Amino acid sequence: MEALKYLAGYPQHVQTRVRELIEHGRLGAMLADKYGQPHTVRSDGQLYEYVQTLKDRHLRKSVPLGKVIYDGKLQVVKHALGTHTAISRVQGDRLKASREIRIATVFRDAPAEFLRMIVVHELAHLKEAEHNKSFYQLCTHMEPDYHRLEFDLRLYLTHLDAGRSAVEGEKQS
Repeated sequence: MEALKYLAGYPQHVQTRVRELIEHGRLGAMLADKYGQPHTVRSDGQLYEYVQTLKDRHLRKSVPLGKVIYDGKLQVVKHALGTHTAISRVQGDRLKASREIRIATVFRDAPAEFLRMIVVHELAHLKEAEHNKSFYQLCTHMEPDYHRLEFDLRLYLTHLDAGRSAVEGEKQS
């Protein structure tokens, strides 16, 4: 029985149901029916604008963002789908701090809802460093369907791991 790494923390009956969907080639079709087309946020500049719009709507008083980019190495190197970092640099006799958000490039072709979920997650880290109750309350404030989207994102990543396209149920070559 193949391990479902993105669903490891879920009950056995959930994992069994997902395995059945994979075996019958229905997981991709289910995701495509539910989430349709990918978003249009293709470049780093568009991603910055997208993140800044969400930040301005929900976290106006938080620290400014210095950089927001898609990062092709993120998933492989850090085993993460997005990161938020505070970078301090010495400029003359001053210490200058900058915040960065990096989103894994897998989200460049993902459905819009999944990109939004990851961005909301990383923005929440601007106020809450740990994954605690306050963190998840902030996530659900910014995206009311956060928990459902997080689970469906795990299904999407499981589907991609199986070597399938999110839109179709066929193997990629």
